[in-house]
Amino acid sequence: MGRGPHKEKCPEVDAQEALAGPIAATRRPSEAQRRYLERGLTQAGGKLPLFDRNGREVSRKTIESCVAQGWATAWIPNPIKPDWLVCRLTEAGYRVLGSEPPLERTATAKGRPPC
Repeated sequence: MGRGPHKEKCPEVDAQEALAGPIAATRRPSEAQRRYLERGLTQAGGKLPLFDRNGREVSRKTIESCVAQGWATAWIPNPIKPDWLVCRLTEAGYRVLGSEPPLERTATAKGRPPC
């Protein structure tokens, strides 16, 4: 039990991010995807919201499509609601929004605790 929640995720996340570059560079987010992704620009570590600005749950389809495009990646499990997908922006996600990833992200293994 003493193993953190990130032990099982690290190789999967690394593989997603490695594939994200070529895919994310050629596509542009829809309006719904852009609204979702932009919220991560002002959050620590690029954390993406579970709820929109009106308090409604963000569509799982929107979240999964952003992950599939390489703009977002699963980050940490939510112990209270394990079916919720907690994500953060990837470097490709920052770039598709016209931003550069924060310097501390690249300096700290892309915002993840070490595997």
